[in-house]
Amino acid sequence: MRIMAIDYGDQRIGLAVSDLLGMLCGEAWTLQEWDMERASKRIAEEAKARDVGTLVLGLPKNMDGSEGPRAEKSREFRELLIRDSGLPVILWDERRSSIEAHAILHANGRKEKNHRKAVDAVAASLILEGYLGSGR
Repeated sequence: MRIMAIDYGDQRIGLAVSDLLGMLCGEAWTLQEWDMERASKRIAEEAKARDVGTLVLGLPKNMDGSEGPRAEKSREFRELLIRDSGLPVILWDERRSSIEAHAILHANGRKEKNHRKAVDAVAASLILEGYLGSGR
């Protein structure tokens, strides 16, 4: 079964899905959605269409490991994902994923103003890579 990583944001949501063996990132894209309820339903549909068995949701923590309002919002979103998809949803520490995503895009010659279009998908890929590499 495939694994889907989610980089949740208020306007854009990065999604990345593993290959069938759950070893590599197979595809990544960005979903534009502002409504949390609709976003959860759309992600559940995407997961079903791709035969996803587990969702990994980025949990934004502060650099000292504490949690703030963004982490609370992710926990709330997790409950919606469980309800709508029926899948297990693992919270994954996503500290620095967006910073690293910007660095990757910059290193590959992407102009800063174009980062917004791809940074969430790259961040979701980094979350997925971290989870896949953890040995679960």
